Amino acid sequence: MKKEIELEKYIRPSQLIKERFVPFSAPTLWRKVKNGKFPQPVKINGVTAWPLSVIRAWQQQVSGGAAQEAA
Repeated sequence: MKKEIELEKYIRPSQLIKERFVPFSAPTLWRKVKNGKFPQPVKINGVTAWPLSVIRAWQQQVSGGAAQEAA
């Protein structure tokens, strides 16, 4: 039986903004990265991107934190 290898998907900064993965502008994105309030991107052959799993985890953390604060 063959094992299938699932490859990690990556998302670039422009996609994060354009496709509304994050509710803020590009300058705010980079400010949050610098301040440690958003995950650090990785560089792959000179291209800046985030693993999609990291973005999903951040979204869960933010939405979970907002739900806890509202309670």
